[in-house]
Amino acid sequence: MGLTARGNAETGPAEARDNADAGVTTGSLARKLGVSPTTLRSWDRRYGLGPAVRPDGRHRRWSPGDVAMVQEMCRLTAVGMPPAEAARAAKEAARGGGPAGAVLVTRHPADARPAETPAAAPPPPAATASRSATGLPLGDVRQECRGLARAAVRLDAFAVQRQLAAAVDQHGLATAWEEVMVPTLRAVGRKWESSGDRYVEVEHLLSWHVSATLRHVYVAAAGRGRDDAAPPVLLACLPGEPHTLPLEALSAALAERGVPVLMLGGAVPPEALMTAFHRVGPAAVVLWSQSTHTANLPLARHIAAARWGMRGARTQSQVLLSGPGWGRQTGPGLLRPRHLGDALRLITAREG
Repeated sequence: MGLTARGNAETGPAEARDNADAGVTTGSLARKLGVSPTTLRSWDRRYGLGPAVRPDGRHRRWSPGDVAMVQEMCRLTAVGMPPAEAARAAKEAARGGGPAGAVLVTRHPADARPAETPAAAPPPPAATASRSATGLPLGDVRQECRGLARAAVRLDAFAVQRQLAAAVDQHGLATAWEEVMVPTLRAVGRKWESSGDRYVEVEHLLSWHVSATLRHVYVAAAGRGRDDAAPPVLLACLPGEPHTLPLEALSAALAERGVPVLMLGGAVPPEALMTAFHRVGPAAVVLWSQSTHTANLPLARHIAAARWGMRGARTQSQVLLSGPGWGRQTGPGLLRPRHLGDALRLITAREG
């Protein structure tokens, strides 16, 4: 008959309830938190963050209170607090001192102001080599990447969103994208590709929250200080290209700078792209290609050669080939930005 909610072949209903009441095992808790069992044992040994009750001759079980304490430890270390200090704060919260990280709450990007941080917590280092706790190949990255990766592996959606918002508040959108979001997304993607479709849920969670953060910044900034008479910048993924996050980052960064944006999104058909082009007469067109299979150089050249505007004052649009799919392809009227900051410089220079 197999396992059921009432117990199993060797355990009766009462004993099954007793085991559930006793708490969770170290392995189960490690999976929930996205850390290794060795990390939990190390925290117990170094900082005393272990089960309050340890039955003789039985596996250690973590009570709900124990779990909450270790979750607080994970949250505090994820935002850059040193482990020893985070352990003290987590134990203080467990003893009834209130949420240890109450002063760490950060505002959403809509507030557009720096987040409150604890006076005692030092700023995180600019970059550090890491793949600890998450198993993700992060390399030399900002401290924020480590915390973001840990939260994503734990599937802690609230922590992911909070840390993304804090990164934008602290560093600005362009730096947060290039130095926090992109390295973490790449690490998750590499782990997914090398682990037989594991971590798919982590990649989806992280991508969704990155998109939510970028769009929130765009909505908050759109229309603020914008010149409605200025032609927009047209953003589109080429036919067959579904990856929109880089263009979402660019649209938000341009909106912050008061540059009008027309975002068409992923996999735009050539006919629709050209229709939009002729209707709005964009100052610039950014074409994103993640893969060589979607890079369409003839289409890009056609757009670069097209003219729009009134007779006698017709002009051409700047065309930017963005994304790794383009390789080294270029041509007359085609620009090849290397990253978000480069694209912003090229577009705003023309706008100026």
